[in-house]
Amino acid sequence: MIALVFNIIINSVYSIRIPFTWQSAITYPVMPSSAIIGLLANAYQRYSNNKPPLKCLESIEREIIWAGSRLLRPAVTRSCTTSAIVKWEIPWGQKSTNVLIREFGYTEQMQILAITRNFAQTDFLIDALRASPLTCGDSESPVTIVDVRTFEVQESTQMTCETFFPVTFDENVNLLSGSGVSYWMHERCLKTDKNFPMKCYLVPIRMVSGLICPATLVVEVRNRRVLEIKNLGCVVV
Repeated sequence: MIALVFNIIINSVYSIRIPFTWQSAITYPVMPSSAIIGLLANAYQRYSNNKPPLKCLESIEREIIWAGSRLLRPAVTRSCTTSAIVKWEIPWGQKSTNVLIREFGYTEQMQILAITRNFAQTDFLIDALRASPLTCGDSESPVTIVDVRTFEVQESTQMTCETFFPVTFDENVNLLSGSGVSYWMHERCLKTDKNFPMKCYLVPIRMVSGLICPATLVVEVRNRRVLEIKNLGCVVV
């Protein structure tokens, strides 16, 4: 196993829409696992330039063991009124747009972590990330990829760990200390046996004077794997 780590500089506001919010679209403060897999698949497809997008997505998702992100700087979210085109052809006098409330976020940088099985493909992804135009969430949120690195991953025997990254929050995880907010997120991009479940993640953030600030979590786990990344701490799989 190897950890692919890189930072993204947000060049604009971003909107990573929570799936069950539509009429009033709310954004995640960090990129969920599914969005990270999608970003890596986009880089892979654009750089290779000879494979269908879904084939690239299947290839990347198969190799990703775990993916998550964290804030490196405080973030802020605000709601805006937007106008969405809902019909392209209408009789004269009818309405073709719909007014929606959409939440956008802004932060200077996020750190992305993806643990992969395939060392050769990781080298290819590093080149792809450095060369491909990419976005955070929606297609209107361009980002700049910086500081792409790889780290060794080892399985820890400790069942108590401190982490900067989101943790799946269920009966196998006991929060000992730290600050976090729970969000329902997709773990993967592709359906499995016609199912597309969401999981509850505890994201290590805290609110300070209206700002969303990065935090840490100390958790005790059972029936789970704790992976230790050199120089970056642990993640719970």
